[in-house]
Amino acid sequence: MNDIRVVLIEDHDVVRIGLRTVLQIQAGIQVVGEASNGTQGLQLVKTTPVDVALVDVGLPGIDGIELTQQFRKFQQEHPDSTTKIIMLTMLGSEETVLASFAAGADSYCMKDIGIEQLIEAIRMTHTGNAWIDPAVASIVLRQMKTSIVKPISQKQTIEIRSLEPEYEQVLASDPVTDREREVLELMVAGCTNVDIAARLYITVGTVKTHVRNILAKLCADDRTEAAVRALRSGIVH
Repeated sequence: MNDIRVVLIEDHDVVRIGLRTVLQIQAGIQVVGEASNGTQGLQLVKTTPVDVALVDVGLPGIDGIELTQQFRKFQQEHPDSTTKIIMLTMLGSEETVLASFAAGADSYCMKDIGIEQLIEAIRMTHTGNAWIDPAVASIVLRQMKTSIVKPISQKQTIEIRSLEPEYEQVLASDPVTDREREVLELMVAGCTNVDIAARLYITVGTVKTHVRNILAKLCADDRTEAAVRALRSGIVH
C-alpha cells in the first residue's frame, strides 16, 4: 500500500514543525509539502499530488475556510484531484465548524487532539470517511435534526436528505434494542467508548460490541455516520 501523502498548511512555525516531526515517523504517512499562509497553501494543493491536507482555519492571506472553498471549485474543474481536507484548529465555535463544512472540509480536528487520534483522522479521511472531533461533533449532529444547514459566511446552503428508503427498511426489520439506543444517544453526544462504559456501568468491551451491532444495523461505516442516520431516522432525538 502506498503512503498517504500529507501537506501541512499552518502559519505557526512551532506547530507546523511539530506536526511534521510527528507525522514523518508514522508508518504509511509521508509529509510532501508545507505552507505558512493560505495563498501558498492553495497553490500547494493545486500543484502537488496530495492525499490529505491539514489546514489551519486562522491562516494569513486567505483563511482556511476560503482556501477550502476555492480548492473545491478547482477540483470541480480538475476531477483528477482527489485531495481530502482536514481542518486542524483551536477554533471550535459553531460558526467556524459549520462554515468549514459548508466550504467543503472533509474532517474537523482540534489542535489538542492526541497523536493516535490524529493518525486515525488522517487514515479515515483518506479512505473517504469523515472524522469529526468529539469536542465539536454535537454541533454537526445537532444540525442534522433540521432539513438545511445554513453556512454562516456563505449564501449557499447544503441540503441534508432524509434517510434513504433502503435504510428505513433495514431499521424496520431489525430495530435497535433499548440498550443500543442508549449507546447511540451517547455517541450522538460525542462520547468515547470509555465515557459510554462509565455512564452506562458496562465494560468497554460491551460498548464495542453494541457499537458494532449499531453500525451493522444502520449500514454505517463509522460512528459519525451511524449517529447521523440515527438522527435522520428518528431513533435518537
